[in-house]
Amino acid sequence: MKKVGIVSCYFQPNYGSMLQAYATQMALDKLGYDNETICIDGFNGEIKKAKIKYFVKASLTSKILLTKMGRAKDTVVRKLSRNEYTQKTAIRNECFKTFSQKYFRLSDTYPSKAILGEECQKNYSAVLVGSDQLWLPGNIAADYYTLNFVPESVNTIAYATSFGQSSLPKDSSKLAKVFLQKIKHLSVREESGQKLIADLTGRKVPVVCDPTLLFTGKEWLSIQQKEPIEQGNYIFCYFLGTNPLHRNFVRKLKAETGCEVVILPHIDEYVKEDEECSDKQLYDVDPSAFLNLIRNAKYVCTDSFHCSVFSILYKRNFFTFRRFSDKNKQSTNSRLDTLFHITGITGRLVSGDEDITEVLSRKTDFETAHRKLAEIRQKSYDYLMNALKDNGDTDL
Repeated sequence: MKKVGIVSCYFQPNYGSMLQAYATQMALDKLGYDNETICIDGFNGEIKKAKIKYFVKASLTSKILLTKMGRAKDTVVRKLSRNEYTQKTAIRNECFKTFSQKYFRLSDTYPSKAILGEECQKNYSAVLVGSDQLWLPGNIAADYYTLNFVPESVNTIAYATSFGQSSLPKDSSKLAKVFLQKIKHLSVREESGQKLIADLTGRKVPVVCDPTLLFTGKEWLSIQQKEPIEQGNYIFCYFLGTNPLHRNFVRKLKAETGCEVVILPHIDEYVKEDEECSDKQLYDVDPSAFLNLIRNAKYVCTDSFHCSVFSILYKRNFFTFRRFSDKNKQSTNSRLDTLFHITGITGRLVSGDEDITEVLSRKTDFETAHRKLAEIRQKSYDYLMNALKDNGDTDL
């Protein structure tokens, strides 16, 4: 019997990426569809080569990419020096690897994208791509998450797939206009993506919730231990960016509340202040433990979309920071705007220079937020079920 093939970043050593990829698998399980995540081991080299070629070219004009490449040099030097940072990062990566091996059902290895395309009709009733920032310009250039390899005879679905930014450079727009017309069932995670597709193709597509939001906090308990990993009242910090102002906010929050600061340090790159602003740095943390740390925290400070998602699901007192300036066209802030819009939550998005006493006095109506989530969760499942049925009626 044919399966649904999932195209996702299940392999990415990032908590949000891995959890949303697993949530996509869980959603198809819940709907009763036999499925597997397509293993990229055989053609990952193809993907990496295309992305590197794009990044080298794009870094000449992108401020964000130039900054990241500059900081990456420091990270590479530290890794090559085999110091404590290198050893602890290896521990974290091993946690991701173990989680992936335990929870993902992977396909057989396809030696190339071309052969994967040839095998699609035999193996899959549908190929589904989603979610996360899989349509960033670099990924569009790599031409895997575009589903261009899938034959016309096979159903194609984009579930909550994200461009990661509100606009695309000209070369990416040209490619996107083509592959977006081919995908039979399109949905996006952000309102900015909805507008972008309308501008590029004229198609009106729905905004659905991120796969992680298809499940309640209670349902997410299925992959985590019941007892708290950390005891007592603590501030849990998870930062992907490097902004010192955000770390200083954590210091002020600690001074005001007396809570210990627990951080997952150096996530995307080495950031010295991760250690300076915290009492405890954790590395031996897989995605399930990540959820446990959020669920049992007194406060959460983050610049991560998915950490914000689970803070809402577990009704934590959380503070979310923007990682980029809204003026930057390559900013990924739009996903936060959509998240807070669909939940109706206000007062949780902060800059870092606020008065601590004032922000601590802010209240969040989680009950209303969860009711709103239940509504969009059902609409999202309805979209997914209709797309999977594929009785010949597409939204093209």
